[in-house]
Amino acid sequence: MLSYKDSGVDIDEGNALVDGLKPLVQSTFDTNVIGGIGSFAGAYAMPSGYKQPVILGATDGVGTKLRLAIDSGILENVGIDLVAMCVNDLICNFATPIFFLDYYATGKLDKTDALRVIQGIVEGCKLAQCALIGGESAEMPGMYAPKDFDLAGFAVGIAEREDLGRTDNVQVGDVLVALPSSGLHSNGYSLVRKVLERANLTLDSVFDGMPLAQTLLTPTKIYVKTFLELKNHIKALAHITGGGIVENLPRALPRGLGARIQKNVIKTPPIFDLIQRYVSEEECFRTFNMGIGMIFVVDAKNADFVAKGSGGYVLGHIDSQSGVKLQ
Repeated sequence: MLSYKDSGVDIDEGNALVDGLKPLVQSTFDTNVIGGIGSFAGAYAMPSGYKQPVILGATDGVGTKLRLAIDSGILENVGIDLVAMCVNDLICNFATPIFFLDYYATGKLDKTDALRVIQGIVEGCKLAQCALIGGESAEMPGMYAPKDFDLAGFAVGIAEREDLGRTDNVQVGDVLVALPSSGLHSNGYSLVRKVLERANLTLDSVFDGMPLAQTLLTPTKIYVKTFLELKNHIKALAHITGGGIVENLPRALPRGLGARIQKNVIKTPPIFDLIQRYVSEEECFRTFNMGIGMIFVVDAKNADFVAKGSGGYVLGHIDSQSGVKLQ
């Protein structure tokens, strides 16, 4: 008689994974988490102190950065990426992240590798100050190669209803403050892999004093703590992901307004210099973050305070012509 294991699905390995991740997940819990893990759904009490609370949700993945993580064996960081891509979107709508859920799908479940990935998710949740209240792992032979896996993340946050319209207060003369990225973050990796092919580089090649894989797999920076500290001084935020500055910044601005950016002040990490040897500047700016992970829009009188408090720098200003102009 056939068993599920004969088809490539090991129930015992899945149960062992759950046992191994329980203490990791519980380390992210706060006082609003109700119960533990293992039920059919995670439970989270509504935080107090809000006048008109609004619940917001965001979902994302890590994209083909996973290919490099799998090929290099560096699995700890992509979990941080997963959380970052979701919670950094939430704060752009003035939401405080409260809990997170993950989905891990693979061709052949390896408990050790899966735990390394989930340890990164746990670390990301701690950096984002949110609880990991549930998740799902799926062993899917025939859908994925044995060592391959994919990730999806789901973040939920809470905001005051009145804060959702705060971007309407953005006006001509407001200042853009750039928050540095930690590198490529989690966008454009299909193009990066093409660059590596053209440059005859491998993940083991030395770049900027370390194996190239370490640079490429530097985790996405999580900006939640900075946002919470400076929230009352910010009018709008833009998470610089796929589409770069030119496509993401307009999403944070009222209709009819645009931005003027001083390109020469952008602090671009060396990895982008390598990419620009093979990719045009225009294509780079519409694909990568180019060294800027988040942009705050602030009143001119608050610009220096926000720049200092965020570790960022003044990038440009809001003007009356729609679109982003790089000067």
